[in-house]
Amino acid sequence: MKAHALSLGFDSVGVCAATEPPHYAAYERWIRAGGHSTMEYLARHLPQKRRPDELLPGAKSVIAVTLGYNRPNPRIPGRPRIARYALGRDYHKVMRGKLRKLGRWLDELHPESRSRACVDSAPILERDFAQLAGLGWYGKNTMLIDSKRGSWFFIGLLLTTAELEIDQPATGGCGTCMRCVEACPTGAIAFRDDRWQVIADQCISYLTIEHRGEIDASLQPKIGEWTFGCDVCQEVCPFNQPRESQPMRGRVTAVPDFITSREWPDLQALAQIEPDRWDRLTAGSAVRRAPLGQLRRNAAINLRNSSQS
Repeated sequence: MKAHALSLGFDSVGVCAATEPPHYAAYERWIRAGGHSTMEYLARHLPQKRRPDELLPGAKSVIAVTLGYNRPNPRIPGRPRIARYALGRDYHKVMRGKLRKLGRWLDELHPESRSRACVDSAPILERDFAQLAGLGWYGKNTMLIDSKRGSWFFIGLLLTTAELEIDQPATGGCGTCMRCVEACPTGAIAFRDDRWQVIADQCISYLTIEHRGEIDASLQPKIGEWTFGCDVCQEVCPFNQPRESQPMRGRVTAVPDFITSREWPDLQALAQIEPDRWDRLTAGSAVRRAPLGQLRRNAAINLRNSSQS
């Protein structure tokens, strides 16, 4: 199974049991405390995230896979700055397509089984299952980090009713490194309730992608040049830096869908973009997550920040 998954283009694959995710209780407390800020869909989906068989009745195993998306993303004055994961084709479409191929192959191998492909749009704690499957451990920035590959990767899950041999959970840690904590422009990475967390309503990714309406005036200068998302905590992470003894770290993706680029208008044009152009521009892109008015808002903030720098 693993060899077939790798033949589909995935970078790593592991298997774990379809059990309650280990961080569910902490996640529930975070939701109850309002840590999700305005992302109400997270609270609505809370019951479904407790057990994978809520998504696939009879699920026994979870196949976790990763697919790297790293690519150069230089700052270009006057142009929008978009997080690397959203530069190419919408990753949901890419990952889901590959996972469904794996699912069809698995269902043929186990005729009595059923499967379901899940990317992060499904109500499931995908990082927990990827960690259980041995694909990475949690960094202080809450990203899943593979000691050999870093963190520039997407996670996909295939739930199956087949009972598969499971892998050992991944282990590792950041040690005393505080680079992501110190580099975060808004100070959103904090140690609370005995664990490292990203404070949603201070995170630039949340503010530019999920937050609707006006952004607090005190936070707008800290957004800097970021128009959609933010890569700072990953850019400074030692596990993402090229290293001769670890050739997979910092490796640029070879996935054509993630290499291709679209031509974004400059910030002046983006701050006034019309609905028809927004619709064409964001088609097939993860940037479509940000509505028209939100992209205009972000671009206007970028323009003000550049004029004041």
